[in-house]
Amino acid sequence: MAALRTQASLWRLLSGSRCAQRVCNREEAQPQSHVVLHAPPQPVEAGQPCRRLSSEADSGSSEVKKPTFMDEEVQSILIKMTGLNLQKTFKPALQALKPPTYKLMTQAQLEEATRRAAEAAKVRLKMPPVLEERTPINDVLAEDKILEGTETVKYVFTDISYNVPHRERFIVVREPSGTLRKASWEERDRVIQIYFPKEGRRVLPPVIFKEENLRTMYSQDRHADVLNLCIAQFEPDSTDYIKVHHQTYEDIDKHGKYDLLRSTRHFGGMAWYFVNKKKIDGLLIDQIQRDVFAKTEAQRGGYIELALQTYQEAFTSHSAASQ
Repeated sequence: MAALRTQASLWRLLSGSRCAQRVCNREEAQPQSHVVLHAPPQPVEAGQPCRRLSSEADSGSSEVKKPTFMDEEVQSILIKMTGLNLQKTFKPALQALKPPTYKLMTQAQLEEATRRAAEAAKVRLKMPPVLEERTPINDVLAEDKILEGTETVKYVFTDISYNVPHRERFIVVREPSGTLRKASWEERDRVIQIYFPKEGRRVLPPVIFKEENLRTMYSQDRHADVLNLCIAQFEPDSTDYIKVHHQTYEDIDKHGKYDLLRSTRHFGGMAWYFVNKKKIDGLLIDQIQRDVFAKTEAQRGGYIELALQTYQEAFTSHSAASQ
């Protein structure tokens, strides 16, 4: 029965893909009618249309808004895909040895405790943001050649007012050459960590983020630990943050270890990365092989909706290029 359900899920998924291809071919034959594809709001069921079409002429706009990671619909799909495994979310962590605590509960108390644990798990599964890489800072404020050679080190001047957001904090650097410039992002992160220490973050990145050490962590299936340390150490739009996340996702995809991030706060970001890179096939096949689609209608719909968004973006790009 499980194998039959898996085949049915695979058939529905492939049917959706072929339907998308037929729609694309049909619209290419009629270039005068421009359409926008939208992912179905509900799980795809047998007998339902594969795609809903809405005319750009009716909306009066030729621009199509690309879905973003923080969109409510995207977040809903990713949460369904992540799953909720209390044993994995609350797995034992290394800590000081303490005497165990035992509690005797009635069935009603046990159910209430389980409900509270599920709510706490949802908080832990809140996905970190996915942002575009920040633009480098290369602003030069002054070139004071008269100061050239007077010092052999850089001087950093920082506004340490408590009521100023870190992103708006004024930080400048005086070079030994006499150049006065705004501090780079890396310099800002280090200086801010000195004056306003953040728990779990170091002034200099730990050596664990070196290439050879990352490979060791990956070989030990500690991808989630790498991402947790990355979130604590770097800003979400920094180069190192994005690089480590993408490298970790690629290693997971290469070895098919998708289950390592399931029921963690990193699974949604991984799925979003694969969708944008058009590399969702391996993740979908893994779910089918694990019979995940057969366990819940909502999860199956979530995967298919996210996959259809990929075809939507591809079709929109093709339509724009052909105009």
